[in-house]
Amino acid sequence: MKEIASMMAGVVLEILVKPGDNVSDGMEVAILESMKMQLPVQADKEGTVKEIKVNTGDFVNEGDLLLLLD
Repeated sequence: MKEIASMMAGVVLEILVKPGDNVSDGMEVAILESMKMQLPVQADKEGTVKEIKVNTGDFVNEGDLLLLLD
């Protein structure tokens, strides 16, 4: 199982994928807001989205799990 984690603390503004979607390396999978800046979260692995661990509006810390990939 592959994991995609938050690269910094912030609020989840948008989740750009859903379970079953194929993800490629470098693809944007979510948008975080931190210090009034919108920052894309990019996949660093390829796979299929198995589970989304956060919801829009959730606060996440650096290293928190966002998505699980198969």
